[in-house]
Amino acid sequence: MGLRRRVAATAVALVAVTLAACAPALPESVVPGTHAVVGVTGEVTSSNPLASPTPANLELAAATRAGFGAMVDGEFVPDPSFGAVTISGDDPFTVRYDLAEPSWSDGTPVDAADLLLGWAWAAGILPADDADAGAEAEATDAGAQASLEPEMAGVPELDEFGRAIVVRFAAPTMLWQTAVTAQVPAHIVGRLAFGLDDAMEAKQAVVRAIEDDDAAALAKIGEAWDEGFAWGEDDDPSADLLLSSGPYRVDDVTRDATGQSVTLVPNAAYRGGAAAQVARVDLVPAGADAVAEVGARLDVVQVAPTAANDAPIRQLERRDATVATTHDGTVWSLLLRPAGVLTDAAARAAFLRLAPVGDMVDRGAGPWAAAYAKTTSMLAMPGSRAFDVVAEDSGFAAAIGTPADDAALDREAAGVPAGATVCVLYDRASPFAAGAFAALRDAAAEGGWTVTDCGADDIDAALAQGGWVAALARVPIPRSPAQIAEQWGSASTTALTLQADAERDTLIAQYAHTVDVYDSRDLLAQIEATIVRAAVARPLAMNPVVTLADRDVTGVAARNGPGPMLLPGIAQWSAAVDPTEVTAP
Repeated sequence: MGLRRRVAATAVALVAVTLAACAPALPESVVPGTHAVVGVTGEVTSSNPLASPTPANLELAAATRAGFGAMVDGEFVPDPSFGAVTISGDDPFTVRYDLAEPSWSDGTPVDAADLLLGWAWAAGILPADDADAGAEAEATDAGAQASLEPEMAGVPELDEFGRAIVVRFAAPTMLWQTAVTAQVPAHIVGRLAFGLDDAMEAKQAVVRAIEDDDAAALAKIGEAWDEGFAWGEDDDPSADLLLSSGPYRVDDVTRDATGQSVTLVPNAAYRGGAAAQVARVDLVPAGADAVAEVGARLDVVQVAPTAANDAPIRQLERRDATVATTHDGTVWSLLLRPAGVLTDAAARAAFLRLAPVGDMVDRGAGPWAAAYAKTTSMLAMPGSRAFDVVAEDSGFAAAIGTPADDAALDREAAGVPAGATVCVLYDRASPFAAGAFAALRDAAAEGGWTVTDCGADDIDAALAQGGWVAALARVPIPRSPAQIAEQWGSASTTALTLQADAERDTLIAQYAHTVDVYDSRDLLAQIEATIVRAAVARPLAMNPVVTLADRDVTGVAARNGPGPMLLPGIAQWSAAVDPTEVTAP
């Protein structure tokens, strides 16, 4: 995450925690005998989603980790049952992370030690994390973007009850609500790092190491953080590596010829607001033809929409299966670089105006065209509150979003001669990209442009190699100021279009340090406006994901990406009783 370190030693105290004498009963919401089988892609490799944030690990964490809230479509949605995050001071900018009464599944309370451990990772003081941050810095020009990330100013203070920490920042940060988390049990890290089996002693050892800036102890903690929660090739992690603070916990991990399977059961110690209802959920390999397995081997699965699976999915709908469309957080875009015939902004704007977005989506998506949500923003997700502000204020419609009455005259007015050639890079293996390219080529010809084929078999490598002038590609919607700067900043060597803009850089810096949500939306719109004025990108549509749920499983509501999309709402699922799961009296 690349958060910078500025740590000053302080003396604080941790009040001893009291372990639960026995595990509480399962929530009354759980219906005995209910069972759901979920097809997943990829395997879980670690129960520390911060050290190893793979898609599968993040999905598991969505079911087994509670938190202060979650980012949903770019907006923070708090979870008061876990605790509260509040700004407690302005000079210096100070935030209090206050826990309610969450608990780990072994009965150990989630407390300030867990928060302090999460802070240490975020602040970059764990040696193993420093190595990761260095790699990220090399990949994303973090040196030029460091001021865009939250910068901690000293070790946090623990309150007298040990259930909250107070964090001071060097400057206000828009990421204050998510800067500190309690995703990893400190007492398990303490056991792994120092061999301490007593939960209270293990927590205290972690706290002392952080407070004292003990390099040797922090190195052990860093190793435990980075490697201690890995499952290994045998898929037999010990029970203490599987602790949960969320509505479900891991009950079993098995492997057969098809791959890894993970069994989830309700977490009896969970004290959150959304209690589990399904008694058992199995995460199994989706398989090569997941759609055909829905209603048989699988109850729930997510798939990419294709021409081949359109008819089978329609048949599932006819059998009362639930079919819902979300997106993965990436936007299909036409990107232009200031070079060649497109050096001038007027030429780029004329080219973007002729792009027939409707035809491009129709020819690219085929029968799934309606699943591709149209968008006019490179920075905000359709449906979010920020999107409405950005769409209204960016100037998109007037500048590049409205086709000219005569594309040929528009081209001539921009000073571009008839027959000007633009070679467009796209992914030959993607039916959507290939269809969209064909539609763009045909429309360009009508406007007196010549679009030629620069398709590539390895689109990522071709984009990274550079040398292209126009490209049809999927671009992640940025989730932070640093990611905006990575894509659109003047100093970023990995910027999408390599178009420098000093005003944009200034706005991104202001955005990073804005804590008022309404002001931040206005700034995001201003940043988008600089992209629109530069005429370097034409957003087309969000890349869809289709969630299928058999009629026996209800309440499945997938989220938009990026991040975990399927399991964040698992506590709202309900399922029919499986007779084989019911124990006879």
